[in-house]
Amino acid sequence: MCGIVGYIGNKDALPILIEGLRRLEYRGYDSVGIAIIPKDKIVIKKCKGKIKNLEELLGPKDISESHIGISHNRWATHGPPTNINAHPHHDCSGDIAVVHNGIIENFNELKKQLIEEGHKFKSQTDTEVISHLVEKYYKGDLKDAVLKTLKNLKGSFALGVISKNEPDRIIAARKESPLIVGIGEGENFIASDVPAILKYTKKVIYLDDGEIALLTKDNVTIFDSDGNQRRKNIDVIKWTLDSAQKAGFPHFMLKEIHEQPKVLKQIISSGMSGFEFNLESISNIIIVACGTAYHAGLVGKYVLEKFTRIPVSTDVSSEFRYRDPIVNKNTLAIAISQSGETADTLAAVKEAKQKGAKILSVCNVVGSSLVRISDEVLYTYAGPEIGVASTKAYTAQLAILYMLAFYIADKKGLLKSERKQSLSSVFKDIPGIIENILSKKNIIQRIAARHLNLGSFLYLGRNLNFPTALEGALKLKEISYIPAEGYAAGEMKHGPIALIDEYRAVVCISPESFVYEKMISNIEEICARKGKVIAIVTEGDKLIENFTKEIIYIPKIDEIFSPIVTVVPLQLLAYYIAVKRGCDVDQPRNLAKSVTVE
Repeated sequence: MCGIVGYIGNKDALPILIEGLRRLEYRGYDSVGIAIIPKDKIVIKKCKGKIKNLEELLGPKDISESHIGISHNRWATHGPPTNINAHPHHDCSGDIAVVHNGIIENFNELKKQLIEEGHKFKSQTDTEVISHLVEKYYKGDLKDAVLKTLKNLKGSFALGVISKNEPDRIIAARKESPLIVGIGEGENFIASDVPAILKYTKKVIYLDDGEIALLTKDNVTIFDSDGNQRRKNIDVIKWTLDSAQKAGFPHFMLKEIHEQPKVLKQIISSGMSGFEFNLESISNIIIVACGTAYHAGLVGKYVLEKFTRIPVSTDVSSEFRYRDPIVNKNTLAIAISQSGETADTLAAVKEAKQKGAKILSVCNVVGSSLVRISDEVLYTYAGPEIGVASTKAYTAQLAILYMLAFYIADKKGLLKSERKQSLSSVFKDIPGIIENILSKKNIIQRIAARHLNLGSFLYLGRNLNFPTALEGALKLKEISYIPAEGYAAGEMKHGPIALIDEYRAVVCISPESFVYEKMISNIEEICARKGKVIAIVTEGDKLIENFTKEIIYIPKIDEIFSPIVTVVPLQLLAYYIAVKRGCDVDQPRNLAKSVTVE
């Protein structure tokens, strides 16, 4: 949520800041702004809306060249999206500018105190208190003023701060919100995420909670919250800028759907090489995650329990720490997060860790906050996922959870050699099966065209594909804004059946499985009530033709692996419905890619 970009160097800062913000659009935002220092004064330009609105505001020759600046894509928390509430925010004198990602929980108290001291506020944001606090403590040393300011703040923050009085430096700080420092040649950067600066450098420093960075064009110095200098490793980003481009696809989401076979091939071929984790004392497993990652965790529960015979519970991260969970030193907590910066999941992990649990994270981003607080990590290595609606990260998370289940089962002696070989063989076939589905996407496109104006959708699945129903419904409502709900098919008669009529579609996930006959019974009940059935079934299924003509066939596969396959047509169905409705597929309204505030 929100995107911060800062630059200091020899180049003109403005185009670098604008380009960086554009590469962070996927994080979600509703307003945008920049602050630069040309000719010994801070110039702030900001507005609600998209980056193109800011560019129109800037004009062709509106701002003189500057070699330092900070910028921000805002996703509103305190105060609606307005020109005034957009970042950056300044102090009373206009000498100091601040960009902020996070939430200052005690801002009302601080604001009241600052107003009593004579400070004048213009916005409704929590962020503005930071600029006034820096002004209050500024005595000629910006770093020192920021350090003193941080001691007053409760909540989460990633900050970029500049002052017209010190135009040769940027101060950055973080606590529970992501912020990286990019190391260049005669130039340095701050950013919320790697894509913003990857064109200029692959060398980054990941700031830890409580750390503050002082950037000049030639040096970066890191301090702890007491101002003591710290040594930090410089990491090198492995992926390229090209992997964060659309590569000829109309949307990132469609590109990422098509990247799934490649990602899965890589995961399957890599296996669990190098993974060593003492699991002998594990008595139970808790999976914590949010959104799509939570649905992956639900599939993981089925698979882990089936193969390892260890009890598994799955929690929405945002609820986990509020229910006083039963966790001890024999608990394995598996945290799933694409970004590794999901605030609710990080809070859940800290709760579990405090209670003695071992932490294993499934994550896509090397160096992320989740990775750094985990005991062990299984990386998905799916590459950058730019589309807000997660696709390739989901199937990658599923693949990792399957491999983990097989690994534990093998260590416990629960997998016979013949079954192990069979599972491995089928697993290797999955990328090819998904490629087969993608080659027939025109069928799904035509089905989407016939159903895009329906008032709502139900998604039904059983056993392993109940989470698939949840994920399919989430994808549709995320990007098309059509109300959609996923249910365990057996629960339909306990309420959802009341919704079924000729104005609603029911997507039935019914591949060949031991619960197939049960799903057919559900489909018959839907048809009896004039529901419009879209069926996901195995190739060769002739029975389904008695109930619907809206059929998406998938290749035959061992049902244990079916969730990795059945979700792909649901991703495509959601995508094509959203596109045909004219929706912004990659940046749906009100959503952020990485939810870094609670």
